[in-house]
Amino acid sequence: MTLAEIAKAVKGRVVGDGALLVQGVSGIKEAGPGDLTFLANPKYLPLAKDTRAAAIIVGKDVLVEGKTVVQTDDPSLAFSTVVSMIKEDLSPVVTGIHPTAVIDPSAIIGAGAGIGPHVVIEKNARIGARTMICAGTFVGQKASIGEDCLVYPNVTLREAVVLGDRVTIHSGTVIGADGFGYAPVDGKHVKIPQMGTVVIEDDVELGACVTIDRARFDRTLIGRGTKIDNLVHIAHNVQVGQDCLIIALAGIAGSAVIGDRAIIAGQVGVAGHVHVGAGALVAAQSGITKDVPPGTKMFGTPAQEYKTFVREMGLVGRLPQYVERLSALEEKFKAFEERSGK
Repeated sequence: MTLAEIAKAVKGRVVGDGALLVQGVSGIKEAGPGDLTFLANPKYLPLAKDTRAAAIIVGKDVLVEGKTVVQTDDPSLAFSTVVSMIKEDLSPVVTGIHPTAVIDPSAIIGAGAGIGPHVVIEKNARIGARTMICAGTFVGQKASIGEDCLVYPNVTLREAVVLGDRVTIHSGTVIGADGFGYAPVDGKHVKIPQMGTVVIEDDVELGACVTIDRARFDRTLIGRGTKIDNLVHIAHNVQVGQDCLIIALAGIAGSAVIGDRAIIAGQVGVAGHVHVGAGALVAAQSGITKDVPPGTKMFGTPAQEYKTFVREMGLVGRLPQYVERLSALEEKFKAFEERSGK
C-alpha cells in the first residue's frame, strides 16, 4: 500500500512522500527499509530519528526531522489498524459439529454454532447461535453459553456456569471450579459445599489459564466488558464490575467487590471482603487489605494512596543520610555533656 492509502484508512495526514510504498510493519527499533512504524511515547523520539523505517505514524502536529510521517490523533490505535489490515487472519473457524465431539442428546446447540474435535458437552447444556467451541473443551451439565462466543481449545466450563454473548475465553481457563472453602473440625479441614455458580456477562474476554471459582451461594460475577489477563485467580463470590481491567498474576480473594472501570495491575493481591471503588487504579504488586475509595490510585503493601507511598519511599531512600546525621548529633551531644560535667 502507499502511504497515502494508509493515511486515508487511519484518517491521518502525510507529511512527506505520500506515494511511498509500504511493504511491512515493525517496531521502531526493529524496523527496516520499507517498513512502517509508530511513535506514541515522546521518550522514544531519539529512536524515531535513528529508525530505518520508511515512515512513522506519529501524533497530531508531531514531526521527525528527515522522516516521512503520518500525523494522527492516536498513533498507537492507528498503527493497530494498519496491522489489522495486513495481518493474516489465523483466528479459529469452527463450523458444524466434529464427528469426535461427545454431545449429550439433551444439550441444545444454537443455529450456526461450531463444535470442534473432542469437545464434550454434557446434559442440558446450551450453546448459543454462531458460538465456536474449539478442540478439547469441556462444557458441564446445565452450563449456558451465549451467542457469538469464542472458546479456544482446552477450556473447562463447569456445571451450571453462565456466559453472556460475545465472550472470548483463551486456552487453559477454568470457570466454575469449587471455591476454596473449608471448616476446621477436630483438627481436620472439612470441605464446605460450594453451591453457587459463575456468571460472565456480555463482551468479556478472559486470558489463558484464568481461574474463576463458583460461589458458595449465589454467584461469582464478571461484569460486562471486563478484560482479564492471563494467570489471574478470582475466588468465590467475588463481584467484578463492568469494563474493569485485571492484569496478569492478580489474585482476588473471596467476596471482594471490584467497582466499574477499576484497574487491578499485575501481581496485585486483594484481600477477602474488601471493596475497590469504581475507577480506582491499583498499581503492580500492591496488596489491598482495606477498602479503596472510588477513583483512588493505590500502591504498595499494604497499599496506600499513590502520592503518599511515593513520598514515603523517597524518605526511606534517604534513611542512610539521616542515620549518619543523627549519629553525628549524638556525638556532639555526648561531647557537650562531657564538657558540662553532666
